[in-house]
Amino acid sequence: MRLLAAVAWLVLSAATAHGQTDQGALVDVDAVRLEPMTQTQSVVGQFVAMQSSVVAARVDGPVLNVSVTVGDSVAAGDLLAELDTDRLQAALDLATATLDEQRARVESATATEALFAQDVARIERLRGSAAFNQARLDDAIAERSRAVGELAEAVAGVHRAEVARDLAALEVAYSEIRAPFPGVISTREVDVGEYVRIGDPIVTLVNHHDLEIEAAVPAASVGGLSIGRQVLVRVTASLSVSAEVRAVVPVEDPLTRTRIVRLTPDLDYETAGVAARQSAVVEVPVEAEVDVVTVDKDAVLSGPQGRLVFVVDDGVAQPRPVEIGASLGNRFEVLGGLEPGELVVVRGNEGLRPGQLVAIR
Repeated sequence: MRLLAAVAWLVLSAATAHGQTDQGALVDVDAVRLEPMTQTQSVVGQFVAMQSSVVAARVDGPVLNVSVTVGDSVAAGDLLAELDTDRLQAALDLATATLDEQRARVESATATEALFAQDVARIERLRGSAAFNQARLDDAIAERSRAVGELAEAVAGVHRAEVARDLAALEVAYSEIRAPFPGVISTREVDVGEYVRIGDPIVTLVNHHDLEIEAAVPAASVGGLSIGRQVLVRVTASLSVSAEVRAVVPVEDPLTRTRIVRLTPDLDYETAGVAARQSAVVEVPVEAEVDVVTVDKDAVLSGPQGRLVFVVDDGVAQPRPVEIGASLGNRFEVLGGLEPGELVVVRGNEGLRPGQLVAIR
């Protein structure tokens, strides 16, 4: 008995492995669907950096050190290069000394003004006595007025010296050239020992964490690209993502009759590995969205009489000719021959015969 049971199990297993059971051929099925479709036009665009900058020198001086090279990733505030600060530090020391001198002048002028104020007050107290002298009071008032003016001048001198000191300190700080935003060094323009002037380029920095897609779309097709609309973008052969229309630039190129469209892709830049100026294909909608009947591509077979599918009804597979339209990813648009909800065979259909019993896997 055990031997017979084992033989029976082996026969059943072999039949199942070849796609056949007592209930019929084993098949996979999929439902015919009614789903929205939009005809699209493929437009080649490219990734563009939202931030790309030539980082320049902000003061004159010889290059003392360059901390980065091409390909380095940096964070905002990282040191890129340093200039020699001997001359700038000397200017800062001089400005600081001048500020100290001006503050000393203020202290002296303050003491002088206080002294003449005391003279005026003392003479005023003698008014009405034989010792009071109007001429001496007038002289004391004039001296005090002059002292007040000198004090004001000294205070203004302190303010000027403070500004000069701050400017000198700012130039010393500018000798350290730092990254204004995170990114990757795409070019390096200087090396140690070179003398740079204000505005000379040091490095070019590209923010590879903040990219958009720019595409030149035919003017006749931009009507379907409203702000905020989601469209499909094929980044590589194996990667397609959704992208949101951020802007449609209202300027048309008279030669190509295109307008620039900017899109924000739903993309993890770290794992996707995309780069600025990398191409991407944007599927631009060219007409309004409509509902169409679709079928899985694996269900469609080609025969002498044209294309057909096997429709499963009550466990029986029957062939049915179909008229196929546009390709929609892994599905075809159905122009005729099928209705939404019908089950069609998508795997195991190659060897089926009309009216054959099937078992859904």
